[in-house]
Amino acid sequence: MDLHNVFLHAHRGFAYLILLIVALFIVSLLAVMFGYSGKINKLLRKSTLFTMILFHLQFLIGIAMLVFSPGLKAALDSGTLMSDSYNRVTFVEHPFSMLVAAVLLTIANKKIKQNETMNFAIVILSAIALALFFYAFPFAKLFNT
Repeated sequence: MDLHNVFLHAHRGFAYLILLIVALFIVSLLAVMFGYSGKINKLLRKSTLFTMILFHLQFLIGIAMLVFSPGLKAALDSGTLMSDSYNRVTFVEHPFSMLVAAVLLTIANKKIKQNETMNFAIVILSAIALALFFYAFPFAKLFNT
């Protein structure tokens, strides 16, 4: 088994875990947002932290997968990286969107750690990060549809 397949299986395995932790993050964010006091609780702090950690780990595995990817090398050699929509989404849009989502989630985590109550900046940062995540998440590849 070559390194690309090892990273590919790790990347796919962590994707299921990330979907679970993102669901927990969304539920805890909504509970605090629409809660009576608006105070940030331990569940939101922990779910944001674990979501951020898994995003970063998944991004590092994805970058390693790109380095050992025969598809990226073939697309670069043939000059079809940006002209072919599949290659552009797989090798450019997906990694860049996930990078921006991880950075925004890191900033949101920092704001959650610093504040005692929910504010609009946390909600906006989290919403943009989640929108980018769901835009770039390859549901069809993961669930073979």
